[in-house]
Amino acid sequence: MTKTLKVGAVIYDPKVTVIWDMIRQYIEDQDMDILIEPVFFDDYRHQIKALVAKEIDVAWNSPLANREAELRLGDKIKYGLMRDTDRDLHTVLVAKKGSGIQSVADVKGKKIAFGAIDSPQARLIPIQFLREQGLEFGKDYEEVRYDIGVGLDGDHTGGELDAVKSVEAGDNVAGFAIEGNFNAWVKDGTIDGNQLEVIGKTNLFDHCIFTAHEDVADEDLKKFDDVLLTMDYSRERDKEILDLEGLKKWVPGRTTNFEEIRKAVDYMNFFEI
Repeated sequence: MTKTLKVGAVIYDPKVTVIWDMIRQYIEDQDMDILIEPVFFDDYRHQIKALVAKEIDVAWNSPLANREAELRLGDKIKYGLMRDTDRDLHTVLVAKKGSGIQSVADVKGKKIAFGAIDSPQARLIPIQFLREQGLEFGKDYEEVRYDIGVGLDGDHTGGELDAVKSVEAGDNVAGFAIEGNFNAWVKDGTIDGNQLEVIGKTNLFDHCIFTAHEDVADEDLKKFDDVLLTMDYSRERDKEILDLEGLKKWVPGRTTNFEEIRKAVDYMNFFEI
């Protein structure tokens, strides 16, 4: 009997609905006894509420949303795949060249730019990074936050970009951005790489992952994983989907590299659970 899984996705960009309709059609065409029904949300908090209430079966989650699911579901949580591009990431701390800010120690007592309040890569993990470097939140530096796309858990990079641009403009002495974004912005000229330099880098972390509740049968979750794993970047149709979703292949999900976001959420008591 063919099972249909309700899969939640947050609309951080209009293309999300297009991507998931393409994935839905792809899965249907594979005829592997599994189908999906995409269910869309305006933010991750509502998506997690739906997952906990079992109104959806699987959620395509940010690291912060996955941590919320872990806290609310406990050991009843299940995990699916992740993207190859979601593994082993860093966030960098950048400062303006010639500013005298050359290390993490130099930002003590200064204004530091962060992305949105719920951005794992541009705020929460950086706060944990600073803590590990001996700088306590609310005490050893002034947080300047760029709250764009709140509820999207940093998937909207507007706040992250504004944070870096504020450093370029001299408004703040340093700021955080995920390394991939920072490098891309330098490459395409969005920011002037001649003016900025990296003075610190967080520990490795992973990003998005599929999260399921306990009532999703292991065999159904495996079928969902297996059908996504049939996507092949060398095939034109598959490549279009994968490019839109920002990966070259799906890979097994893992949770070991979520330690940074777990520590950050606990440190900030972000969910007050």
